[in-house]
Amino acid sequence: MHTASQESVLSSASIGRLMVRFALPSITAQVVNILYSVVDRIYIGHLPDGASLALTGIGVCYPILTVISAFSLFAGSGGAPLAAIQLGKSEHDSAARARAESILGNSFFLLLVFSVLLTTGFLIFRRPVLFAFGASAATIPYAESYLSVYLLGTVFVQISVGLNPFINAQGRVRTAMLSTVIGAAANIILDPLFIFVFGLGVKGAAIATVISQAMSAAWILIFLSSKKSALRLRPAIVRFKASVAAKIASLGISPFIMAATESAVSVVFNSGLQKHGGDIYLGAMTILQSLMQMCYVPIQGFTDGIQPLISYNYGAEKFTRVRTLIRRMTAVSFAASCISFAVLNAFPRLFVSIFSGSSGLVALTVRLLPVYCGAVWIFGLQMGAQRTFVGLGRAGTSIVVALLRKVILLIPLALILPHFTGVEGIFLAEPAASTISAVTSGILLVLCYRKLPRTDGNGTNRSKATV
Repeated sequence: MHTASQESVLSSASIGRLMVRFALPSITAQVVNILYSVVDRIYIGHLPDGASLALTGIGVCYPILTVISAFSLFAGSGGAPLAAIQLGKSEHDSAARARAESILGNSFFLLLVFSVLLTTGFLIFRRPVLFAFGASAATIPYAESYLSVYLLGTVFVQISVGLNPFINAQGRVRTAMLSTVIGAAANIILDPLFIFVFGLGVKGAAIATVISQAMSAAWILIFLSSKKSALRLRPAIVRFKASVAAKIASLGISPFIMAATESAVSVVFNSGLQKHGGDIYLGAMTILQSLMQMCYVPIQGFTDGIQPLISYNYGAEKFTRVRTLIRRMTAVSFAASCISFAVLNAFPRLFVSIFSGSSGLVALTVRLLPVYCGAVWIFGLQMGAQRTFVGLGRAGTSIVVALLRKVILLIPLALILPHFTGVEGIFLAEPAASTISAVTSGILLVLCYRKLPRTDGNGTNRSKATV
């Protein structure tokens, strides 16, 4: 059973060892998790007939899938840091654990509500939404075939993405990693079976994904309901409490905006690419977005793994440890983004060819890759800053960072630049927005860091993120 002494290790063990212990499983989980979408695209991109159109059709679905994930992040990434802070306070406050479980129960309630609303809404309006998001007469059959099946598994996405952070919040990073590995491994096995063996094509990819997500969700529910979990998911705590939900929303709105605006960006990209370039440019964007995921997801896994350590120690008022964690997390994430940038630009054709066997699509994507991925090297700075703000419960700052890159910069640039540079302006908008927002995030991070106390507290000074 998870004991208080085990939790206190988070505020006393060697920071270097803790970072490795937490980061490696989180990185593994995040990398494996992207295989859900990346593996689908790799297999679909090599279908014997209509591979390019099928790949583009999947890309059109991406904004909807992102919206679904955004709602799970709203409840999960909003609630889990608050729960971690309360677990940290439990070293000084015996009632803190009950508050942490109240956060878990409210988050789960919200996830169930979101599942019903999202499944119903998108099933009813899927066709007009897909056309609005960039589908053409040639790609709509593939997009609709994939999405119709995927939506039936919305509840599994909500549970697996939304509740897994609560396992990480307890310091059970390996358990959280396994929940992701189980689903992704199943997807890798089931994808070729349903796509090629059963001959279901795009629909087969969606079926494999839904089954895999269901397996991951089941694993998470079993663990959180067991005695091994420090936060027990029980029927008694699954209820809506306005005061708790409001605090979840205050912190969850930042990751929600980050994900939801990613959907808005994709819509702007897709419609602009369809207007200025056509289906082949949309296919190139689908591949480039997949490559970007391969670059930033490991870094996201690292920062996600360190964030519970920041939250817990902040709640326990171990401010010297918090400062060290922030410094090391930011340095590693920035260095990793520089390495990713160098590797991607050194072997562009190798990476692009993984997703398509079409010589025309590959050539176009290789030409556009240095433009679209031009600011990958600096993105680690923003990711480190973003997770720091969330970890400290600084909802306002995290919202500003979330809005800056995509809403304030990226979307307007993607709409304006094509009028001056043609279709390539849409690809140029990404590095321009990322550079400006990363520099701004770095400045805000420095200001936030300087305001942290330089000496530890004793449990009498309470941090702001309380429930």
